[in-house]
Amino acid sequence: MDQQIGPAGVLGDRMGISILEASPERVVATMPVEGNTQPYSLLHGGASCVLAESLGSVGAALHGKTVDRPLALGVDISATHHKAVRSGLVTGTATPLHRGRSVATYEIIITDEAGDRVCTARLTCLLRAT
Repeated sequence: MDQQIGPAGVLGDRMGISILEASPERVVATMPVEGNTQPYSLLHGGASCVLAESLGSVGAALHGKTVDRPLALGVDISATHHKAVRSGLVTGTATPLHRGRSVATYEIIITDEAGDRVCTARLTCLLRAT
């Protein structure tokens, strides 16, 4: 992965996000459920959004480099939480829905260790020159 983008950022590091693969076409990362739960010991929906925004932003920034606009700024995120998770790792996979010169939109699918869908998110980023 490009050194300019960094691993997952300060918040992502605190949450244990580990990026496994990164390209404009696909970004994959894992995040532990432990330490990222809400009071009922379930994966916090906000944690899923942090994972989704991290992955979509990395993909958008990598695409942005190809159009001389490597700064990706999230402007809209939506997430649907499908299933509760209490333990283990979740895996997020971001793939592009639209990659333009000034805007990129990624779909992020988060699954549990059994491969069941936990969350579906969509992130739109504004692409800017640095």
